[in-house]
Amino acid sequence: MFYYVYILKCSDDSFYTGITNNISRRLEEHQSAKCYNSYTSKRLPIKLVWVQEFTNPELAIAKEKQLKGWSRRKKQALIDEDYDQLILFSQNSPRQARMDNTDNNQSSTSSD
Repeated sequence: MFYYVYILKCSDDSFYTGITNNISRRLEEHQSAKCYNSYTSKRLPIKLVWVQEFTNPELAIAKEKQLKGWSRRKKQALIDEDYDQLILFSQNSPRQARMDNTDNNQSSTSSD
């Protein structure tokens, strides 16, 4: 069995981070607004911008949790595969703390 950690970009330019064992089904659920009170249902359309496949569910859960702790800029660097920026925006970067203060309210995350 496979597990997928994914990032969606919503119509309001926010990100949604989630985990599933069936990426096709989960994307259909997001697009259909099946759960009308969900984060993405109010921000359609959505677009899958990043996904990683895992065979170990514990590693997938850990990755989702890690991503949820990332700033919007760091997530964008991951999506863009800009690994220099990803390193720059890491928690260990002194510059990151200053930058995170400016973008903390621009990124939302949820899981299912």
